[in-house]
Amino acid sequence: MNAPDSTNPTRMDRRSAIKWMLTAAASVAIIDRAASAAESATPAAGYGTDPDLIKTYKPGDVWALSFNDKQRRAATALCDAIIPADDKSPAASKLGVPDFIDEWISAPYPGHSNDKTTVLDGLAWIDAESQKRYGNDFADLVLRQKNAICDDICSFGKAKPEFKKAAQFFRKFRDLTAGGFYSTPEGMKDIGYVGNVATATFEGPTPEALKHLGLA
Repeated sequence: MNAPDSTNPTRMDRRSAIKWMLTAAASVAIIDRAASAAESATPAAGYGTDPDLIKTYKPGDVWALSFNDKQRRAATALCDAIIPADDKSPAASKLGVPDFIDEWISAPYPGHSNDKTTVLDGLAWIDAESQKRYGNDFADLVLRQKNAICDDICSFGKAKPEFKKAAQFFRKFRDLTAGGFYSTPEGMKDIGYVGNVATATFEGPTPEALKHLGLA
């Protein structure tokens, strides 16, 4: 059976998706790019550099989005193949990760246009490969068929020559999926990250920690 996310993906509001993308650009090491990329944004006519996150944006505002319906279905299915639902957290698409990726590749910041080419070409390839092997788009495949394609491209070092370019795409898409997913509260909880969460009691640093810092 196909996951319902592939045909009816969760959508998040534009403001939240843009804010998420900008936060990840500054703080998540998912690409080899300086953390100050957002500060050196390439101006685009009509909105300046960075969007005003106080406003509520609709699709097409600020900068145009990249995914068409077919690409969004493929991206949603691939996100969920990479991070499926389990007993600890929902699938990536349930948290809006495809929206995050769409904002990322559409943003007019240095390097993002390269990611756009990689992702859109890769999504076209994965649908074409799915049609070639199974006669359906990637989103319409059963799980074992999706996994069979992913197994061929999930490791760049081990990929066959004919799958090297697709493996480069998969590496980028996997990094974006993980970067988006694990910067959500649900993703942080999944890996056990606590962060600035209040506790009932606070006993201070352990003696071992104080000794390590030379304070005991």
